[in-house]
Amino acid sequence: MFSKGDYIIYGNSGVCKVEQVGPIEDRNFDDGRIYYTLKPIYIRDSSIMTPVDNSRVVMREVMSENEAKEFIKTIPDIGTLDIKDERKIDQDYKSALLTCDPVKIVSMIKTICFRIEKREAAGKKATASDSKYFHIAEDSLYGELAIALDMEKSEVKDYLHDKLPGY
Repeated sequence: MFSKGDYIIYGNSGVCKVEQVGPIEDRNFDDGRIYYTLKPIYIRDSSIMTPVDNSRVVMREVMSENEAKEFIKTIPDIGTLDIKDERKIDQDYKSALLTCDPVKIVSMIKTICFRIEKREAAGKKATASDSKYFHIAEDSLYGELAIALDMEKSEVKDYLHDKLPGY
């Protein structure tokens, strides 16, 4: 169970701060369950209430600073996604994002970068789908790394370029 003040990943909402843990304080609603009140860090004026035992949405701790630094070292060794059917690529991207697994998200970013380079070499532009999912994946990864490394999300890309030449 997470505690008040913890930073967690909550599904597609990304990094959230646990604002409160306890029952819903509403006399008309008491299901006997304990809830998290979450404040998404990168979504303005938003709040989420979810049962602590919610198993339908991925909830996990944000990487620690040491875990983030170790993870960054592994990025060059992370491969691309195994795309079996081009017609279902959006599903593959969505599935990778739903895991909230930074390794799968980096795989997705690498896959899209490879696809974009290949299209540009053929004189074509990136597909709208690749562009869309690239930004979502980057946003997800950079959001977590920013919290873990105590920096602004906008600084993460440069930080990764400094640590990983060619990234």
